[in-house]
Amino acid sequence: MRPQVVAHRGASFENAEHTRRAYLEAIREGAEALECDVRLTADGHLVCVHDRDLRRTASLRGLVSTMELADLDQLEFASWKNPWAGLDDEAEDPDPDLDKVLTLRRLLETVAEADRPIELAIETKHPTRYGGLVERRLVEALADFGWTGEGSPVRVMSFSYVALQRMQKLAPGLRLVLLLEKARHWPMLKPMVEEGWILGPGIDQLMKHPKFAAKMGRTGRELHVWTVNTEEELALCRSLGVSAVITDRPRAVLGWLNGVPTA
Repeated sequence: MRPQVVAHRGASFENAEHTRRAYLEAIREGAEALECDVRLTADGHLVCVHDRDLRRTASLRGLVSTMELADLDQLEFASWKNPWAGLDDEAEDPDPDLDKVLTLRRLLETVAEADRPIELAIETKHPTRYGGLVERRLVEALADFGWTGEGSPVRVMSFSYVALQRMQKLAPGLRLVLLLEKARHWPMLKPMVEEGWILGPGIDQLMKHPKFAAKMGRTGRELHVWTVNTEEELALCRSLGVSAVITDRPRAVLGWLNGVPTA
């Protein structure tokens, strides 16, 4: 059985992460699932943004948590990826629907409207000034789509086991993924992992620490590994029986899995 291919923040190797353009391209390339990070705005909207501040992706010294959605909607989230696009005659023109801040609701709609089944892996970012409100707002949004119970195309991920425990109480039917940042954290986290939780180690830790990789392979749990971008990394994942690989390059990973050369 080969792993599911999950587009990390969309097809983000060539497109600005977390934009609708990146997700539509990931779907076009054949990604079987999409991954996103969510943060809560000051007026209670979940938006797909990784960093707590906007310096990297919107060239603004501000915090997502202190801004309202209308303010974020005035910003441009794509040009940082290709600052020379204005000099490229073949570059696509900016499109407000594709390159502005992406709300989680709009991403959920994109998944629901796709012409084939697509899963969604949502990471709640912590710590945050809003604490458990993030998880409550997430469950409310998923409930509008009927996606809070068993059979939902959504799974929720976090580096915070407390956040996952909250999710388990709010929506016990959802699949949950405990993300692991460092191999050395595993002995402390292992006793806290609830039955049925999926483990999400980073590929860099699996590559650097063979003993840790072997331990992950022996847990008997599903493994969802981030961020797998090379053939060597993919080969290690396959040797461990990984269930899902999260990648910036869904087209390339699908090509390697299917034995198709990729540029």
